[in-house]
Amino acid sequence: MNEALNIHATAIVVGKTGLLFSGPSGWGKSMLAFTCMTEARRLGLFTALVADDQVLLSEETGTVVATCPPSIAGLIELRGTGIVRQEHVPQAAMHYAVLPGSASGENRVPPEGEIVSLAPGLSLPALRLLTGVPSPLAMLMAKAPDIGHSSLPD
Repeated sequence: MNEALNIHATAIVVGKTGLLFSGPSGWGKSMLAFTCMTEARRLGLFTALVADDQVLLSEETGTVVATCPPSIAGLIELRGTGIVRQEHVPQAAMHYAVLPGSASGENRVPPEGEIVSLAPGLSLPALRLLTGVPSPLAMLMAKAPDIGHSSLPD
């Protein structure tokens, strides 16, 4: 896949791990990503915004790559607060898709090894997360301990 696909999502990097927050409008993708970046800084980990609201996804040698449209580079919308500037990188490899979790019902415990297809030929391991959790990055790192470290699967 050579042509980039523009999706409604938020992409960040924590350490060397790319996290793509994807879900319905109003779920809180931007706020969860921003909170994860804030937590990462407190832990002394490198973190940067790749893109908020519009993420250009492409495949490069088997890796999902997120790129930011230049017009929104470094900008993230925090609902109710406004648009703020963040340290950013223009593109990064993505390693996990962070999707909305379910607090109750049959989907409360997501399947192990869940993979989400973002587009034909573009898929990532899925991590589920509820909005409003006090430490979303800690929750993600509990499920995927490689987040923030260089020992990522290829």
